Amino acid sequence: MTVRQRNPITPGQRFQKSDTYDDITKNTPEKSLITLLKKKSGRDSSGRISMRNRGGGNRRFYRIIDFKRAKDGFKAEVLSIEYDPIRNARIALLSYEDSEKRYIIAPLGLKPGDKVESGVEVDIATGNALPLKNIPIGTVVHNIELNRGGGGVMARSAGAYAQVVAKEGKYAILRLPSGEQRMVHLECRATVGQVGNLDASNVTLGKAGKSRHMGIKPHVRGVAMNPCDHPHGGGEGRSGIGRKHPVSPTGVPALGYKTRHKRRNSDRFILMRRK
Repeated sequence: MTVRQRNPITPGQRFQKSDTYDDITKNTPEKSLITLLKKKSGRDSSGRISMRNRGGGNRRFYRIIDFKRAKDGFKAEVLSIEYDPIRNARIALLSYEDSEKRYIIAPLGLKPGDKVESGVEVDIATGNALPLKNIPIGTVVHNIELNRGGGGVMARSAGAYAQVVAKEGKYAILRLPSGEQRMVHLECRATVGQVGNLDASNVTLGKAGKSRHMGIKPHVRGVAMNPCDHPHGGGEGRSGIGRKHPVSPTGVPALGYKTRHKRRNSDRFILMRRK
């Protein structure tokens, strides 16, 4: 992928940096692997708005991704590299020897015609998935499981990766680009390589309309509201928030307030934090 600087013909294109999509080899998705993504407009299961400033946007189809990579004993050929509207990484369409097709996160350097496979004794090659106990120290991996058989949940966005730096007992120690070091069970699977589409972070929307296409509505500051609408509202002229710490519209602290459950989080597996 490369990023193109737009010619400033209009104000919206003056600072716009758009994707050229030159790495995509197929424009239409596999019909058997897509489902319509229902719009929720930031609402939870009870219908209340749990995430503000969401709604609208283009209609999208969800691509069913194989995050578990548990189809062992079958080699797969890469048919195409495709665009996914749900994520900033590219996806690869695989065709297995038994004619089954699946989508996976496309790693850097994977091309149509390449062969990938998953299992315990597969080669250490880009796109292959295997347990961490069989991956050598120093290997770059992505799509990493945190629970055995639960599917990859870590290092899945564009350009993401982790490096295996050590193995101690039942756990492997992974180092993330942020500097964090985390322990992951050796039986958990990971995919060799780094996620592709490295220039995704260089894309600049350039205009508010692009955000609306993505389902992001305008965000109004709390200090610009009335006291009945936000705890920061009110005051004469341009005033501060009027309290020691900023809060959300419902009064929950907005900065430095930890909401993770102490007994259910995985902080005990973090050896070195990114901070």
